[in-house]
Amino acid sequence: MRNLLLGAASTAAALLVFQPAVAQTTPRCNLGNGVKHVVYLQFDNVHLRRDNPNVPSDLEQIPSLLNFLQSNGALLANHHTPLISHTSVDIVTSLTGFYSEKFGFAVGNSFGFFDTTLTPKFQSSFAYWTDLVNEGTAATPVYVPQMVDSRGKVHPAPWVPFTRAGCDVGAFSIANIEFENTTSDVDNVFGPNSPEHNENLSNHALAVADFEGIAIHCALNSVVCGRSPKPKPDVLADEPGRYSGFLALYGNKYVAPAINKGLPYVLDLDGNHVADSSNPPNDGFPGFDPTPSQSLGYAVQMLEAGVPVVYLYIEDAHDNHNYPGAPANPDGSFGPGEAGYVYQLRAYDAAFSKFFARLTADGITADNTLFVITADENDHFAGSLAAATPSGCDGVHVPCAYPPGAKGEVDADLSLVFATEAGNTTPFKVHSDDAPSFHINGNPSQTSMTTRLLEVQAARLKGFDPNVGVDANVTQALADQAELALLHMISHDPARTPNFVLFGNPDYFLSASGKTTPLCAPASDAASCFVQSRDNAGEPRVRLVGEPVEDGRDRGDVERTRGGDDKKHREHMRRSPADLIAHAGDDVAVLFRVERGADTERQQRDMQRDEPPGREGSDRRAFETPISPSVRQYESHRLWYRTPVFKPRSARICSLARARTALAMSLSGSLRSPKVIAPPPFAAHASTQAGSRSASMRCTHIVQPSTVPLPRGDHGFWSSIGSWTKERAL
Repeated sequence: MRNLLLGAASTAAALLVFQPAVAQTTPRCNLGNGVKHVVYLQFDNVHLRRDNPNVPSDLEQIPSLLNFLQSNGALLANHHTPLISHTSVDIVTSLTGFYSEKFGFAVGNSFGFFDTTLTPKFQSSFAYWTDLVNEGTAATPVYVPQMVDSRGKVHPAPWVPFTRAGCDVGAFSIANIEFENTTSDVDNVFGPNSPEHNENLSNHALAVADFEGIAIHCALNSVVCGRSPKPKPDVLADEPGRYSGFLALYGNKYVAPAINKGLPYVLDLDGNHVADSSNPPNDGFPGFDPTPSQSLGYAVQMLEAGVPVVYLYIEDAHDNHNYPGAPANPDGSFGPGEAGYVYQLRAYDAAFSKFFARLTADGITADNTLFVITADENDHFAGSLAAATPSGCDGVHVPCAYPPGAKGEVDADLSLVFATEAGNTTPFKVHSDDAPSFHINGNPSQTSMTTRLLEVQAARLKGFDPNVGVDANVTQALADQAELALLHMISHDPARTPNFVLFGNPDYFLSASGKTTPLCAPASDAASCFVQSRDNAGEPRVRLVGEPVEDGRDRGDVERTRGGDDKKHREHMRRSPADLIAHAGDDVAVLFRVERGADTERQQRDMQRDEPPGREGSDRRAFETPISPSVRQYESHRLWYRTPVFKPRSARICSLARARTALAMSLSGSLRSPKVIAPPPFAAHASTQAGSRSASMRCTHIVQPSTVPLPRGDHGFWSSIGSWTKERAL
């Protein structure tokens, strides 16, 4: 997850403060089919459905947004994030239209890699698009693109299809298309001897407000970039088809004057400066938990200034953001119906009411704008709904309360748990999560006793769950490298391939400190090492407004709006910028699987086979895990981790992966006119990665030449991007 909020004013008052002019989009920007703007809104864990059946869901408590969604477009509720579901991976998957295997990190908000000494290290997944990662050592560095693709180069940038089409692209608090830090990101673009670098050294808080979280990528000869005091070259040296002459604005310091008549600030929807929490506050980026008023205010200012495509992110609703005037609550997160939760959602509703009123005054409506509204991650409420008091509370009329011990994720240190329950002190590191990836020191092979024994022991781990007061299995499923390839979770950089991933009890948050003493007690369930923290969390959903789908479908009544369309299976990866454009200008909504025609149901079934939560992915996860009924007999005979049993099972998974890949390529060709390219394999320091390069285990032999989809249609826009090339997710 990526905190600040300011009080609300009436819509009329807000409009008087802003006095917005009608937004004008540069005539050169032609998105096709009458679409003049794209507004892409990414929530952090704002729920469509109810967590407690008595308490209205998040969206039900934001009626200004819910009514907008109910009256326009199509609600797609059977929608899935990639595995594993986390903010960075989910957002970048949405931005690119690719599973995370294609852009370099397939785990979560940080990713692990083995350096050239086979020591596991971790890197934040949040970084500017063209940043590099040192996967060697300080003495002998090996620099690899953070967003590495199959060529070993920087993955094609998601804003390029728009800017090549003459459209500026704005970003506020989204991921990796603006600065995520003031160190490597600033040095990457401005240089290590720049004034911006020195500002970070002398006044870090000011540098964060000035440079993080906000950017505009400009089309050629952009009027917006021309208004800024310091546009910088938008350098994408690895972009297919070349990308030169383009400029970008990085940070509020250089964006605000370009979109707000030379002023160094932007106002939120309540008429307050968008600013950080310093005393006194610094104008600019408020941090990566922006309030709706801040994000929506900055986005509408961009739109009014002539930026036709905007991406924005809004903080989750279930964490306690300490809104001014909210009921006091000592916890960091809320349970459904708690007074502070309901208060925050009222502020959300007020912000969206002002947002839509201001857009309407600007002439930006569902008639000329493609709205995409979705959520990342897949958080759920970790706690006991039955413990909510008073019984039957609904939050809106009767606030709910949760006594101590009734809510909160359960934190555990796997290093201590393995040492306690299995006597195993093998050094390893994990990406901390309820589905941690394991990176074992020395990177042993898949058939190594070290790897297999850890997997078998992981399947047997027990943990005390204070939410329900009983022991529970820590592990629900396991995936080794063969299965990870099937699940689109192995990137083209072999150094980043984990030894295996543990899909854990969703109430647990698992980490590994490396400490193996003191042991937990008792040894049977390591209860003393499972500690509840009062944290909670919903399920992802996507909403499209303004797209040309069959009129009336999914508009529905209250039940339809609450439940959405569960019949059509959708994926985060089917919402890339190029596909948004294609969707806006084509009869066939390729991206969102809402195709007309006799083959729709068959294509739906086939596409699910390519998706991690789909049929093949879910079936194979059950097949691979040592704790599933189909393989428990092998565990009892201690054969599961032995090569004679393991290899045939891995070979079968690889065979399924090959069949799936062939099907996906065939289906992609049936929907679009593909062109086959064969980029060279990536091998930055492959010679040092012997432990992870077993082709039979990693299924590397199924990696096929990528397809390059050319958008269909004869609209004038297509001629300007007809040569755009980008490998397609398989």
